[in-house]
Amino acid sequence: MDIDRHLSVTKRRKNVEKKLGISLPHIASFSLDETQASTRHCENMIGVTQVPLGLVGPLKISTKKYFVPLATTEGALVASVNRGCKAITQSGGTKTDINSVGATRGPVFYIPNLDEGKRFEKFLYDYQKKIKEIAQSTSTHLILKKVLTHRVGQYQYIRFVYDTKDAMGLNMVTIATDKVVKYLEEKTHLSCITLSGNYCVDKKPSWLNFIEGRGTKVWAEVLLPESVIKETLKTTAQKIYDVWLSKCMIGSVVSGSMGNNAQFANILGALFLATGQDIAHISECSLGITTTEVRGKDLYISVYLPDVMVGTVGGGTQLATQKEALEIMGIFGGKDGKNSQLFAKILAATVLAGEISLLASLSVASLSSAHQCLARGVIK
Repeated sequence: MDIDRHLSVTKRRKNVEKKLGISLPHIASFSLDETQASTRHCENMIGVTQVPLGLVGPLKISTKKYFVPLATTEGALVASVNRGCKAITQSGGTKTDINSVGATRGPVFYIPNLDEGKRFEKFLYDYQKKIKEIAQSTSTHLILKKVLTHRVGQYQYIRFVYDTKDAMGLNMVTIATDKVVKYLEEKTHLSCITLSGNYCVDKKPSWLNFIEGRGTKVWAEVLLPESVIKETLKTTAQKIYDVWLSKCMIGSVVSGSMGNNAQFANILGALFLATGQDIAHISECSLGITTTEVRGKDLYISVYLPDVMVGTVGGGTQLATQKEALEIMGIFGGKDGKNSQLFAKILAATVLAGEISLLASLSVASLSSAHQCLARGVIK
């Protein structure tokens, strides 16, 4: 879908509706159920903050094409990602892969000495079946997958890992873990200092999440032919590679960056906002690596995101506009985890599109002129 800045919003919407074969009534009226929002999503609610919503695509993933909604106030972002989507689709589409890790909650217990620490760890191991039963009694949509522990001095950290199906699931895992903690305190006579001791690790970038993964690990890759690089991206494979090496690899090392990528957070922020995700998770979800390799005159490029926390049910996904944004991609609702996993794949493919376009733009020094044109209202 090419960007036409001369069209009115209404006409552009009609074009989108025609392409998708659906109507977008809620997006048009900026509707929001005030009762639902004020009782479930926001306390002391005084109004609504509106953010422009754009659409990119078609984005081909395997054999299917998707249109992806992005909410942003940054001019040039939608146009750039859209160009990346075009390049991917022209190249035959992206391949994706996922590994469902699970949502985590990590309480910390006070352990007075080493002997008590060993006793506590033994109890966790011996009674893991009972602990699993207690956790899963709090929700029929929850499975306790595994328990990790780490002891430091007088502190015993526990990382409970849950399958939360199509929900992002932090409310579920918090309630489940709280019930398990009460059981552990009763049986071991040791005290939990806090339900969340940063061993989760929730809403913070961390090497533990990078290595272990959290939520969903997801990969996306594409081989860009020379013709697409030249005609759509206006550059060469070698130029993109040179920017990637100096920026994403060496530049990230020099700066001590936790994540070797060009702009994961940019795309994640826009997609999270559009679809009712917990925006604070961008801080951890933007961890990840972009890799490239010149193959003849073509370019292989991939992204890896080890910590993707998204859901297609619950939370902000129930709001009208956010629900419709998920429906545009065909992934609203669900109960077996397939929709949230597909969401993770679409997310990774969209991130890949953003990386492709930005690296291409930087390789021919067009970043500044693009922002000057698109972010300052200069229509050409």
